[in-house]
Amino acid sequence: MTANPKQLLSVPDGIFLVAGMVIGVGIFKLPSLVAGNTTSETQFLMAWLLGGAISLCGALVYAELASRYPETGGEYRFLQQGLGRGAAFVFAWARLTVIQTGAIVAVGFAFGDYASEVLRLGEKSSAWWAAIAVIALTALNVAGTMQSKTLQKVTEIVLIAALVLIALGALVVGGTPKPMAADAKTGPFGLAMIFVLFAYGGWNEAAYLSGEVRDARRNMLRILVAGIVVVTVLYVLVNVAYLMTLGQGGMRESKAIAVDLMRVIAGDKAAVLIALVVCVSALTTMNAAVFTGARATWAFGRDYPLFARLGSWRESGSTPANALLLQGAVMLLLVLAASFTRDGFQAMVDYTAPVFWTFFLLTGLTLFVFRRRGGEAPAVRTPGYPVIPAVFCLMCLYMLYSTIDYARAPWGPKFGGMVLVGILVVAAGIPLCFLARRKQ
Repeated sequence: MTANPKQLLSVPDGIFLVAGMVIGVGIFKLPSLVAGNTTSETQFLMAWLLGGAISLCGALVYAELASRYPETGGEYRFLQQGLGRGAAFVFAWARLTVIQTGAIVAVGFAFGDYASEVLRLGEKSSAWWAAIAVIALTALNVAGTMQSKTLQKVTEIVLIAALVLIALGALVVGGTPKPMAADAKTGPFGLAMIFVLFAYGGWNEAAYLSGEVRDARRNMLRILVAGIVVVTVLYVLVNVAYLMTLGQGGMRESKAIAVDLMRVIAGDKAAVLIALVVCVSALTTMNAAVFTGARATWAFGRDYPLFARLGSWRESGSTPANALLLQGAVMLLLVLAASFTRDGFQAMVDYTAPVFWTFFLLTGLTLFVFRRRGGEAPAVRTPGYPVIPAVFCLMCLYMLYSTIDYARAPWGPKFGGMVLVGILVVAAGIPLCFLARRKQ
């Protein structure tokens, strides 16, 4: 007999998971790029605050969507109810093959880059570390929800403590901030926001937890809003520390900004320490994404007999074991493919970004569809409707344009390559959709 998800997650559990999904390697890699595309320290910090505000708009939209359909499946269910089964099918296929798996593998390569600073595993060390992380975290999640939830709490506490200590260390020890040169060239502010919003990415994954959250209709709003606020405060605090220690000029020149900050605070030996912190950060993000990623595949499997085995929920451990195993296999294939590129992290960003923002936009539009239909009012409604949902959708549209434009720009990767591969893989889901519906 097929078991159903158990409501094991409390509000603090959900907040930890949201924070873990968002706080990742981005805060250790992207501030220098943001500094290079802003004209002043004030504009730099405003970009991070704006990123938090935009994410909060999205969280408010998702809170109402999750309140309307408080079951495991997240965006898959929203698209299914709002835009039809075809759109939901292609999304589930895209999530399994491109969006979720590609994002996890991108973080896996970042984890590998820093883990290789501690212990190198040959010529393709980053790829080996990424594969090890994928296998270990998939196995942990197959073991059960409670085991995965416990790891998430432990790693997130370590990460938050490390970020706070870095910030406090910078405030106490200080540094010699280097101002930006008067003739320094900067890119458009929109490019800075691409990097900022990439660092904030992941909060939407909480929608996949709604079927396992106690009293989800009311608690999902608390989880999403509190999670975004926690992340925004930490991001601003750490970026203030970067500015106080290195200055905007020093940040622009830094290739490993967290390492440079720790070198000022505690000397060269601190490089290994910050590498370990980044590894914890990456594993935290990966574990949260592995946890939520298989939930959409499970919901997808329940709807189509062709994929019925994916819709099996294992009573022992309360976990979608088959969906997790397939997700792990896809991720290992992506690790293998990306290992032959110059930069595995960049390859996976190119592979996922246009597809991700396309479905993000479509999900935001479903709220307008539901409101127009009327019916029973949900327990949570997005405040400021229709302004807040409209702002969110416009930002998604802008990000979709920006990611494609960035891929074509002289400073970005050449258009094609992994960007084109990601689009073609999603397109392959269209004939598969017709086949699955015929079988049904």
